[in-house]
Amino acid sequence: MAFMSSQLEALSIPFQRIEAVTPSDLPNPEYRLDWNSWERPLKDTEKACFLSHLAAWKQVANDNHCTLILEDDALLSRQTKHVFRRLATKGAFDHVTLEVRKRKKVVAKQKISSGPSHSLLRLYQDRSGAAAYVLSPSGARKLVERSRKQTALADAMICKSYELKSFQIEPACAVQLDRASLYGIRTEFQTESQIDVAQFGPTDKGGLQFRYRRVSAQLRMAIRRLRYAHVTECREIELRTGAF
Repeated sequence: MAFMSSQLEALSIPFQRIEAVTPSDLPNPEYRLDWNSWERPLKDTEKACFLSHLAAWKQVANDNHCTLILEDDALLSRQTKHVFRRLATKGAFDHVTLEVRKRKKVVAKQKISSGPSHSLLRLYQDRSGAAAYVLSPSGARKLVERSRKQTALADAMICKSYELKSFQIEPACAVQLDRASLYGIRTEFQTESQIDVAQFGPTDKGGLQFRYRRVSAQLRMAIRRLRYAHVTECREIELRTGAF
């Protein structure tokens, strides 16, 4: 948290820390969700991460104003504050991701101006990333409602929630520390995700019901891609190294 606190203070962004859920908290009856509803069994660390994001979504829904949600290892550009201020006044969205991870995304061909140096792109399909995003109250309520019936990795839950009116900011304003070097960004901070420490083996993917869900998810993404092929393109999102 010290890393994120120092960034936000330097950028003059007021913040509130939400206490993270840990694996030791999972026996709490409050956290008894349908943990077998995703594409593979979730590890306890992944369940805890999901619950931490869920707590943030519930708070945004209750507070009723747009909020920038950050994980502890998100590296922010110097423009983040100004971008967030502009987004907070727009309000015509559910979710805006500020992040890139060196993966292509399906976005609208047409850009929407968001200030002198940034644009908004309608985001039709992302694959991963929940380290830095702006969530509106309407978006938060949609995610909370979906979470009553399903669970997933936190970023997967956002990416598959097609009911969200999602956008991508370009140039991107955030990258996780473990991806910074891919963009030529040098940082003295290092991070190791608890979720990545133990890699899944073949037996961790679950049985036939999980395989069916994985196949269904791929088909669902393919159908969405075809449906919006006339207005979208699949490409990497620009990030300006000099802004970090």
